[in-house]
Amino acid sequence: MGGVLVWYSISNISIDVLIGYFKEAKYGWIFLGLFFGILSHLSRAYRWQFMLAPLGFKPKLTNSILAVLVGYLVNLALPRAGEISRATVMANYEKIPFEKGFGTIVAERIADLIMMLLIVAITLFVQFDFIYQLLTKNFNPIKIAVFLAVLIIGFYTLTALIKKAKSGILLKIKNFIAGLVEGVTSIFKMKNKWAFIFHTVFIWAMYVAMFWATIPAIEGLNVPFGGVLIGFIAGGFSIAATNGGIGLYPIAVAGALALFNVPTEPATAFGWIMWTAQTAMIIVFGGLAFLLLPVYNKSK
Repeated sequence: MGGVLVWYSISNISIDVLIGYFKEAKYGWIFLGLFFGILSHLSRAYRWQFMLAPLGFKPKLTNSILAVLVGYLVNLALPRAGEISRATVMANYEKIPFEKGFGTIVAERIADLIMMLLIVAITLFVQFDFIYQLLTKNFNPIKIAVFLAVLIIGFYTLTALIKKAKSGILLKIKNFIAGLVEGVTSIFKMKNKWAFIFHTVFIWAMYVAMFWATIPAIEGLNVPFGGVLIGFIAGGFSIAATNGGIGLYPIAVAGALALFNVPTEPATAFGWIMWTAQTAMIIVFGGLAFLLLPVYNKSK
């Protein structure tokens, strides 16, 4: 699948032209973006400490950092397997039971999902007129209204059925949602909740900053703030949908920037430069973390 997506993305720009963009890119901006990315990873590892503390565990920060980096590396090969590897690393080197470590990671992902939805909401607010015109231009307003009405009625009906569920799959969904709510509310009950919230906001601010800082790497690429947010969201969803966004990330980002009249070639080149920089960072630091873990913990 990744190969097909890569081929499709490359079909929008010749290899020679793409290589030319890589050669002419201003790498100072790219490295600045990577610096923001590294800060987000360090903050994620530090934030994890706050979630493990109430369980009675105080792992070494170095092991937390190495575990997070290894997790990102594993996710490139197997989506969502990185969470399992993180919990496994801490079980091996910090004697934190796997199920407890994995539980904190799930709660952490819930917080990240909320932040992603918050960014989407901010984007809708900042770009409301643009998005409204885009939808009304490409879709019949009556059909949009009917779709939203059906969506709201369906959501209300499903919610009512789940609340009354006593057995079957609806009961499983009910219990799952209850677990998610409990995981989210537990954040506000922890001792360092404000520090946790700060790091959560900081992590995602660094993600956006990484995307934004890399844009000037391509000469003449002008993207408004709304375009930055929409491009970031499109890229984020592409990473969640595939192994590290391989092939799909440049397509998604170029498609988002095209909405703001950014030409296809520089938009696609930016997507590839952004994806390559992120992936290289994960491979380098994740690989080093994988090698350093047994060395750092040789006494264990």
